[in-house]
Amino acid sequence: MHKIQRSPALLGAALLSAAAFGLSPQAKAAECDYDDTITIAEMTWLSAGTFAYVAEKILADGYGCDVDIVPGDTVPTATSMLTKSEPTIAPELWVSTAQSIWDEAQEKGNIYKATDIFADGGKEGWWIPDYVAEANPGLKSVEDLKDYSELFVEVASNGQGRFYGCPPGWGCEIITNNLFRALNLEDHNWELFSPGSGANLKASYARKVTRGQPIVGYYWGPTAVIGKYNLVRLEMPPYNAEDFTELTVPDAPDPQVTGWKKGDVAVAVVTEVRESAPHVADFLAKMSYPNALVNQLLAWGDDNSASPEEVAERFLENHEDVWTQWVPSDVADNVRASL
Repeated sequence: MHKIQRSPALLGAALLSAAAFGLSPQAKAAECDYDDTITIAEMTWLSAGTFAYVAEKILADGYGCDVDIVPGDTVPTATSMLTKSEPTIAPELWVSTAQSIWDEAQEKGNIYKATDIFADGGKEGWWIPDYVAEANPGLKSVEDLKDYSELFVEVASNGQGRFYGCPPGWGCEIITNNLFRALNLEDHNWELFSPGSGANLKASYARKVTRGQPIVGYYWGPTAVIGKYNLVRLEMPPYNAEDFTELTVPDAPDPQVTGWKKGDVAVAVVTEVRESAPHVADFLAKMSYPNALVNQLLAWGDDNSASPEEVAERFLENHEDVWTQWVPSDVADNVRASL
């Protein structure tokens, strides 16, 4: 856990803004009706990190809350929220990739979904570049991969087709590994290759597409990668709730092939916020981004090697039409003063 430090200049600007609207510093701080420190999970990919810093900026500088950014990833964060009610907020929790943990949290009642972080939902699956799809019209579905291992052989893959799996620690790793086994791809000359990290997976797609080479693997959207590299999602069978839930269980004994659940990507929040802090809860219930805007922001971040903090700042500076709809006008003024 690391503390977000407020610079004297930013704090001073926020206080001046409060004074301009007839608010004392004490009144401004009182707008944050959550008594404890709010912890926000910063996941390891750019969109989730961006959302964490946007939420931090609005809660700290807009409402006067005490806020910490903490490291996170889908399964570890969901598990921690279930067992410890910590962190307070996970702005981009892919419920569909941690379904069994989420279901248990709903039974326990200590976590709730404030809203959908993506207005149009998330999209996960297995993807190939458009030029691979065009050159291989028979490769349309995940089942078709059984006949195409030779196309994806690499120097280091020992004569097997290489499938780029989900990064370690992500909920999609469990699902992808189970799907790989359900399709019996190992028996059809495939290897399941771990990219090691989200950054490595992204770099693998970038390297292959830049060179016009074939690649197949897991990815999700909205992301800059899918838009920039024109990835095509392989078809899957219709979604089956029971079978998909089984896919979220590590080393499922009898995994079945089913379509990916439409990305239920929640702003996940500990129930205490809804019960005791209506101002904070109201903001979180409105914090939803248009998918097209997310793709645009992430593409800018990727092209400029920007950090999540920098992408968050760009969003706040250039898209007031979106985020000012989430908060009262005086909170919006406080945020503007801090930028």
